[in-house]
Amino acid sequence: MKRFFIIVSAVVATVLLSVGCHNESVRISGQFVGLNAKTVYLEQMSASGQQVIDSVALAQDGSYHFFIKSVADTPSLYNLIYNNDRIPLLVQRGEDIEVSALGSALINYTVNGSEESELLRTFNKEYIEGQMELQRIMQSYPTAKGEERKHLAEQYNACYRDIKRKQISFIIENKEHIASVYALYQRLAGEQHLAGADSDIIYYRTVADALSKSHKESPYLITLNNDIARMEARLSLLSSIESRSYPDLCGTDMYGNEVALSSLEGCVVLVDFWSAEMGNSNAFNAELKEIYDKYESQGFRVYQVSADTSKAAWITAVQEQRLPWISVCDFKGEASPMLRAYNIRKLPSNYLIDTKGNIIAKDLYSAALERRLSEIFD
Repeated sequence: MKRFFIIVSAVVATVLLSVGCHNESVRISGQFVGLNAKTVYLEQMSASGQQVIDSVALAQDGSYHFFIKSVADTPSLYNLIYNNDRIPLLVQRGEDIEVSALGSALINYTVNGSEESELLRTFNKEYIEGQMELQRIMQSYPTAKGEERKHLAEQYNACYRDIKRKQISFIIENKEHIASVYALYQRLAGEQHLAGADSDIIYYRTVADALSKSHKESPYLITLNNDIARMEARLSLLSSIESRSYPDLCGTDMYGNEVALSSLEGCVVLVDFWSAEMGNSNAFNAELKEIYDKYESQGFRVYQVSADTSKAAWITAVQEQRLPWISVCDFKGEASPMLRAYNIRKLPSNYLIDTKGNIIAKDLYSAALERRLSEIFD
């Protein structure tokens, strides 16, 4: 009896281990027939780009299969590539997905075993068909004349509006699915925005709010939130510009006081972006202090924005270097809206603003800065 219990326990443990391993992986199989292509490729999409991770030759009946190990628990984007057509799949741990097509796979494929991938198929079919119709109209337009050209223009506009309407409807109706993120980032030729520079943020927020409940561990949610932060910074910038020609900033100094860049209007202001944690900050600030001492009495001011995340490091540097100008920091590092407002890509960086609020120079240091200030004041 005891031996029987040991044997049964061992069998159960083996089965559980097998199931556990299976649940960590994904199987993708199916059948492609009707074309001359003999190979199917599997491409993985990530934040760093796209990479073909596997390929298989089709069997005589057109069948194939892939086995992906250690797949994420949240849906991740892959592409099946067949005959140069890409079939997007949102793959999740433990799925057994079947993808097949007769002839061209671009819009005529079928998918089973993956809810998110089936949603992608539904969206992609209408979206690509719409693109093909736009292309057909554009090809006829150059040779058309008179009323025919006018009719083609009306057709194009109606088709374009229909594509965008369906795209936005799909995003809203499926906002709790990762497939909505894929749809959110699709753009027609020449497009920069989904629905408009100002209104895009509404749809991004809608999807992000829904995913924070349904897929809060998804890396795509992080991407969404980063893009929303950039949009918010841009909108904040636009609202702050008003009558002035430079982006206004408002930061907190070491004493907890909020200080706006616009409070220095009427002065010549150097908006300086730096980091106390960078090894070259002492040298740059030492040179700037000499120039500041020379021109401060004539109306030269410095509004210095720190890209640090450590409050202690920043305050220590400000105190030790005895910086005499306005120093502010929000401790958000490179994600700071203040850096984004001026599109800062490297540190240090600076902008020089004249007494009328016009940005007149960028990245002036040492002798170049002193020479420009001498032209202004002397």
